[in-house]
Amino acid sequence: MTNQHQSQQHQSATATAFRALHTPGTPLVLPNAWDIASARIVEAAGSAAVATTSAGLAWALGAADGDRLTRDRALAAVSGIAAAVDVPVTADIESGYAADAAGVADTVRAALAAGVVGVNIEDALYGADQPLRATAEQAERIAAARGAADAAGVPLFLNARIDTYLRGVGEGPDARLAQTLERAAAFLAAGADGVFVPGAVDPATVKALVEGVDGPVNVMAGPGAPSVAELAGLGVARVSVGSGIAQAAHALVREAARELLTEGTYGTLAGGLDYGELNGLLGR
Repeated sequence: MTNQHQSQQHQSATATAFRALHTPGTPLVLPNAWDIASARIVEAAGSAAVATTSAGLAWALGAADGDRLTRDRALAAVSGIAAAVDVPVTADIESGYAADAAGVADTVRAALAAGVVGVNIEDALYGADQPLRATAEQAERIAAARGAADAAGVPLFLNARIDTYLRGVGEGPDARLAQTLERAAAFLAAGADGVFVPGAVDPATVKALVEGVDGPVNVMAGPGAPSVAELAGLGVARVSVGSGIAQAAHALVREAARELLTEGTYGTLAGGLDYGELNGLLGR
């Protein structure tokens, strides 16, 4: 057996294990990471997997979020994260870093080569007249991603992100829910394994999504959202926090800098991660 074949078998087994973590009512909880240090901290905290945040990763690389980062730069960073941890890694690849479905397939092949076993693909459009891609077009992109993963022999978990709530699409709650469910059905039929609906945290809405989607539902939580236990009770299969932890970390940088430059004091630095502990996580 060649090393390449062994590596593919290992990745396939890891992908299968990651897929099994998506259980409605017992959700996979993912504190999103954006670089090697944050990924190792998340892993050491006990997370069963590491999920990247595209926004946090882009910011760490000096770029804005929203399809501004190139595929090569994004996946080089993801590759470093995947190599640095022992748990499965799922990557937020925005809308696929590609203009068409064939390009999305190329991105998925590159993501697999980077070592991931899951991806998020969003349906948002940036700098366009409409906020979301047409359902049929997005389904084609998801089908291409699925085909690339299947051809590679890896049961990649493909999380289809639907931005109806995040971008306020639909005239009123009923229309928004209907559009979301229509998109979810189309994307699952095209080969997605789960559905991610950021911006939907109201318990009644989450329950309606769980009941209306024929697959695992991922909720993006944060301040003001129901607790993980409450989301579990609603039947959610995956809970993530998007760029929330990265934003909190950067807020601490700003607060510490302002305190130092204005007051000349250091109170914000109290409670920082121990130097030896952090150094040990990165020097293992």
